[in-house]
Amino acid sequence: QVQLVESGGGLVQAGGSLRLSCTASGRTFGTYAMGWFRQFAGKEREFVAAISRGASHRGYIDSVEGRFTISRDNARNLVALQMNSLKPDDTAVYYCAAGRTFLPDTVGREANLYEYWGQGAQVTVSP
Repeated sequence: QVQLVESGGGLVQAGGSLRLSCTASGRTFGTYAMGWFRQFAGKEREFVAAISRGASHRGYIDSVEGRFTISRDNARNLVALQMNSLKPDDTAVYYCAAGRTFLPDTVGREANLYEYWGQGAQVTVSP
């Protein structure tokens, strides 16, 4: 059982930056691939970014490639999402997720591959 706690959401103007952080409980953080998903108002949750257990592989949805960076610090049970050049279309609730159903050095883009989820952090980007 893993508990995930998110922080760092907020309100920014278009073109600004935010950094989301997610900390995990327990001693097995390094055995999980970590992902970030977002849910737009009135829509279903979608993949944003993921990072493999040892941080050797990363993946992003095309719309954030080059603007967002996912990273992790296994010694601190932490995964982060640095979001630059934010757009109003990035406005959503962002969720971190942990999953063990991945091969080493792989990442997943499907929400059903992740078994633990954070509570969500609101990110709002004004025009």
